[in-house]
Amino acid sequence: MSTDTPLTMLGGLSATDFLRDYWQQQPLLIRGAFPDIESPLSPDELAGLACEDNVEARLVEEHGPEGPWQVSHGPFDEATFARLPERDWTLLVQAVDHYVPEVAELLEYFDFLPRWRLDDIMISYAPPGGSVGPHVDQYDVFLLQASGQRHWQLGGRVPEDAPIIAGIDLRILERFEVQPGQDWVLEPGDMLYLPPGWAHHGVSQSDDCLTFSVGFRAPSADEAITSFADYLGEQLPASHRYADAGMEPPEDPAQLDDASLARMRALILETLDDPAQMAQWFGRVMTQPKYVDQLVPNETPTEEDELVAALQAGECLERSLGSRFAWRALDDERATLFVDGDGIDCPAALARELAGTAMLDARLLDYPEAPRVLTHLLDAGSLDWAQPDEE
Repeated sequence: MSTDTPLTMLGGLSATDFLRDYWQQQPLLIRGAFPDIESPLSPDELAGLACEDNVEARLVEEHGPEGPWQVSHGPFDEATFARLPERDWTLLVQAVDHYVPEVAELLEYFDFLPRWRLDDIMISYAPPGGSVGPHVDQYDVFLLQASGQRHWQLGGRVPEDAPIIAGIDLRILERFEVQPGQDWVLEPGDMLYLPPGWAHHGVSQSDDCLTFSVGFRAPSADEAITSFADYLGEQLPASHRYADAGMEPPEDPAQLDDASLARMRALILETLDDPAQMAQWFGRVMTQPKYVDQLVPNETPTEEDELVAALQAGECLERSLGSRFAWRALDDERATLFVDGDGIDCPAALARELAGTAMLDARLLDYPEAPRVLTHLLDAGSLDWAQPDEE
């Protein structure tokens, strides 16, 4: 599909138009972005997911039994939901796309953005009045109304140090002023895009309000610097050290002189300024799974001959829900396939195929080294055998 093709989900804008005029710049309200949407799960099913172990879920009660804006963390039980009032609370369940294939399928509509930038789909349910208060997120987000109605108000860009209400487990803004013309009620199928740093406040208007939040990864500078330095440090030899051959005798032995600082600065900058290592680190960090324990490695290693035979017999592999794939060319023939924080050297054509969305079947065996790469990914838990009714 051409990047200049008008997209319904972008209100008739093309991907080129949206990225040029809106992405990380200004909000966009899209009426009827998904005109035929039917939520893949009900509020009760979302509550059931929030009761499961290892699922990240929060319950926000504006008037909680222990105080205003009370936040509780899952897993929950039926008694928790039975005691809740008829209004003014919100259930938020993170990474629902990792557990519900029909929710994960929604991510395919966002292929006009780098797939490795996608983080997850959080789903929130709220009865009338349910909210998490006016706040700011430091990442891009698409807010898709899947059922019911939610009233959204925007407060414009706010500084990172904007005052927040003290004494609660939420970063609710002390002051929130609605911007003219940025006050809407979203119906099922409507979607609101928000860039980072934009104050917003959403309040449920119905008893079936389900909102899907498609969020994007954006490492902070401090996270990136620390992570890259750690990655490099694991590979540098102990002999790579500060050196000062040929220096002049110091005027004062206790002084940190400019020449010494310049030598240390050069050591650090020359070490960090390595594009090849930067690419290897970046691919790994941007494909790190959101929840490491969600990957389930095989207890018994897979034999390549067994995998080949199974594929030739008609079986198919599938990418595990929550697994993340990306690739980068090393030269005309080779590439690094990045999967769930790991990097695998393999033929570029194979890397491109595995990082895509096409079915993983016997056709892959036409690529050199496919059995080696596939067994590695299968044993790591990044791939799984597709069940007959899921193909």
